[in-house]
Amino acid sequence: MLTPVPPVPLGAADSVKVGPSNLKWQFPSYFEGPMERTVNCVCEFTRRCSSFSVLHCTIGVRRIPVTASALIRCPVSIIVQKFGGTSVADADRIRRAAQRAVDAKRTGHQVVMVVSARGKKTDELVGLAAEITSSPRPREMDMLLSTGEQESCALMAMAVHELGEEAVSLTGGQIGVRTDASHTKARIISISTQRMREALDSGQIVIAAGFQGVDENLNITTLGRGGSDTTAAALAAVLDAESCEIYTDVEGVFSTDPRVVDSARKIDRVSYDEMLELASMGAGVMHSRSIEFAKKYHVHLKVRPSYADGPGTMIAATPATPAPVVTGVAFVRNEARVSLLGVPDQPGVMSQIFSRLSESRIPVDMVVQNVGMEGTANVSFTVAEDDLPSAVQVATDATAAVGGTVQTLSGLSKVSVVGHGMQTHTGVAGQMFQVLAESSVNINMVTTSEIKISVLINRDDCDKTVGAVHGGFQLDQREAAPPEIGVASASRPERDVAELEADIVAQLSTMEDIVVSDVESDEEQARVTITQLPDTPGVASLVFSTVANHGILVDMIIQNAAQDGRANISFTVPRPDADKTVELLQRELAEDSQMQISSDAGIGKLSVSGIGLRSHTDVGARMFESLAESGINVQMVNTSEIKVSVVVAGDATQNAAAALRRTFGIA
Repeated sequence: MLTPVPPVPLGAADSVKVGPSNLKWQFPSYFEGPMERTVNCVCEFTRRCSSFSVLHCTIGVRRIPVTASALIRCPVSIIVQKFGGTSVADADRIRRAAQRAVDAKRTGHQVVMVVSARGKKTDELVGLAAEITSSPRPREMDMLLSTGEQESCALMAMAVHELGEEAVSLTGGQIGVRTDASHTKARIISISTQRMREALDSGQIVIAAGFQGVDENLNITTLGRGGSDTTAAALAAVLDAESCEIYTDVEGVFSTDPRVVDSARKIDRVSYDEMLELASMGAGVMHSRSIEFAKKYHVHLKVRPSYADGPGTMIAATPATPAPVVTGVAFVRNEARVSLLGVPDQPGVMSQIFSRLSESRIPVDMVVQNVGMEGTANVSFTVAEDDLPSAVQVATDATAAVGGTVQTLSGLSKVSVVGHGMQTHTGVAGQMFQVLAESSVNINMVTTSEIKISVLINRDDCDKTVGAVHGGFQLDQREAAPPEIGVASASRPERDVAELEADIVAQLSTMEDIVVSDVESDEEQARVTITQLPDTPGVASLVFSTVANHGILVDMIIQNAAQDGRANISFTVPRPDADKTVELLQRELAEDSQMQISSDAGIGKLSVSGIGLRSHTDVGARMFESLAESGINVQMVNTSEIKVSVVVAGDATQNAAAALRRTFGIA
């Protein structure tokens, strides 16, 4: 809140301008009596400054003296600083963190600190619970685990006091973080700012316990994995903070995990969308939910080292300029695949499958459906290996209802390249697949989005693949050369949905509601399908290198799990390039008589895009239910952090788009 000026009799003026030095201020005012106004300070522009005394006010052409006691305080920017477990692991590190907050306050900021539990404290508490019972109730686990953050913030307040500044430690409930009642994985409904603002305006540093809140019955809840990051981003959002600084034990966001690739390079700037894709795939620096908050509420994030004064990495709405073709390589080490084979290729089937997955609340990663054959289709999805038993049960129940069989495979990893620049170059997929072929790595599944290409591979090949792909795109260089395969191309026009997102956010009933910002339809693409492709390293490289080198920009790429040593790949290209693509591939792949290449120009692509698609499992369910109710069959499926895309028959595209817009409330 801005500090109000004491009431000054000013007459019936519309505004008051105060102009000491070179500062210009606008003061909206309102009547408190017949001739008296209370004036609130509102800056016309952003400027950090200290308080000053008003010497006079100008109303129209009149100069009116103001008593010297009338003090106007400039708006003070708020900074949120979050410190993870390793950054508060012992007394020395707590003191260093406290010093950062004190330094920020003394340069003119108001400071909110968010702290995690110290070091291995959470693991210690989980171990203690396990000594008591093998099945602790979720409510009691929340009561127990929340004490780790409370310990940290009390110690931090003591450290700030020792440095000569005032501080107050607050639990999630004391701050006013209200959540739903989902213990161990609660979602934030609202946050009250009153107590924090009162403390900040009185000159205190607010130290907030991350990871926690309370439900409507004042039961303590915890926010789940990455909860302290989520708390920090949420507090920055509601306080309209200038920035949210995330202090970690690394220098910032890297082009890949430096523990796997020694030559990994720190990235100076990355976009929200790139970071969402990287965070979901094991980048390890921040959790997806905190990035979703930042994107939704336009929070400027900085990931900085807690042990030094390095600049870290800025996470913002736009990528670096010019955008690199590939920004980073991410991986998820422990994945498992579940395939539903021979399910009916008809409307409603995907709806039933996704509804069951949504009800189970099992986080699903890659989702792939390729083109159906002879009335049936194969659908595959990946889950964390620990969730495989539950996912198999869901898949078994689904096939019992709709038909088909279930096949599973564990011991897998997902490796992905992410970058805005791949939208303007035809060769990223070809380059990636060539690197995999040269490393003798076979591809199990492929999915793509506009800024990401993901492959599912054997886990034993994970580290080798990450290193090879990182080197193949020269990510150890500050300015990497473009891929050797393919050519630069004009990007597809992107719709500006920022204003629409802002309108939707303003109407959210809870802070973590999903934001579906747009439903897009595209009837200008064609699908190319290659069936009976040998399931061996190098084949995908040959296909996509051929296409890329002739300047054809590929959009969706889908490869489902191979059967009997053969795989099917489908991808979409601009409709005018479809015949040329088929001709090129028929000539290049002519030696294998089992392969069949076809195209279909009568398709439409539909995409539901927004914020929070990964952490809300019901998006796909609602999407497929809407299409099923409209009698529209889904031919292909592709998913990412920020978009779920499907291919349908061309003559059904507009009806499908209208149905999806109704479902998600998009005008």
